[in-house]
Amino acid sequence: MGWRLAHIFRHPIKAHGRQELAHVALSEGRCLPFDRHWAVAHEAARLRDGWNPCMNFTRGAKTPALQAISAQVDDGTGQITLTHPARPPLTFAPDTAQGQADFLNWVAPLMAGGRAQPVRLVTAGRGMTDTDFESVSILNLASNRVLGKRLGRDLGLDRWRGNLWLDGLAPWEEFDLLGRELAIGDARLKIVERITRCRATMVDCATGRIDVDTLAELDAGYGHTDFGVYAIVTRGGTIRTGDTPELCA
Repeated sequence: MGWRLAHIFRHPIKAHGRQELAHVALSEGRCLPFDRHWAVAHEAARLRDGWNPCMNFTRGAKTPALQAISAQVDDGTGQITLTHPARPPLTFAPDTAQGQADFLNWVAPLMAGGRAQPVRLVTAGRGMTDTDFESVSILNLASNRVLGKRLGRDLGLDRWRGNLWLDGLAPWEEFDLLGRELAIGDARLKIVERITRCRATMVDCATGRIDVDTLAELDAGYGHTDFGVYAIVTRGGTIRTGDTPELCA
């Protein structure tokens, strides 16, 4: 098929930065390690134990400046380093009281006025993915290119907050994979549903400002606002950039 795993990303704090990886060990039924491990609850959140829907958290759909954050998590120590073009770098321990205070002070100037403000970092013992199951998002570089051509610009990759980017597919071919399993490296992933997108994808992640209406262009050009697909890991194993994905029989 000539497919290739081109990029691997994780997002340690939901909606607050991304980190590119060269390889990662996947576990059955789980999202990427440290992907959406933390989320930022706002003052109007109504949290229950475990996973909670995204309406309880601060996110780029409501505060575009958050989209310009980059994040690096140290797997050994659990410390996170955040960078943003309008803020000094911050390294902190998110599971400590001091780390929480440092993070809240750092992110406060980025928050949009009139929105519920962040009050604490939370964890759930699982990734705070947008799905109520632990998912891995799979995106297609060709789909990004053709949508960017329609909009007259390079859209980049960060605005989509994806985990795995595949190269070599035809545009929108990822939607044909629903119900199929992919073998990548030592792992297998079952494609289960399309990803419906939000306003966060309208933001240029270099500046944290809205630059294009991706949702309107998706709807006008294709009759939907979907981009990418969600998958579930059905067999754990290590995957690496450059691996060749194959459809399972």
